[in-house]
Amino acid sequence: MIARALVLALAVAPFQCGSHPGPNERWNETPGDALWALAREFRAHHDDAAAKETLEYLVREYPSSRWAQAARDELAGRGTPPDGG
Repeated sequence: MIARALVLALAVAPFQCGSHPGPNERWNETPGDALWALAREFRAHHDDAAAKETLEYLVREYPSSRWAQAARDELAGRGTPPDGG
């Protein structure tokens, strides 16, 4: 009886597969989020060298971060700076 119940429970249980949420679906702050925010802080305090180093670190260590392409663009001089302006 217990075996039948287990089989039935497994048969009707939803299958869960691993997935990676899209950049706009993430709920928790990621290292990339924190590094982008840190670069914004450095830029706001006119520490462009620290902002650049932070963006370079973000691109190097977290290339799949939602902020990686924006950081690459900023480093190449074709993006919006981390302070938005």
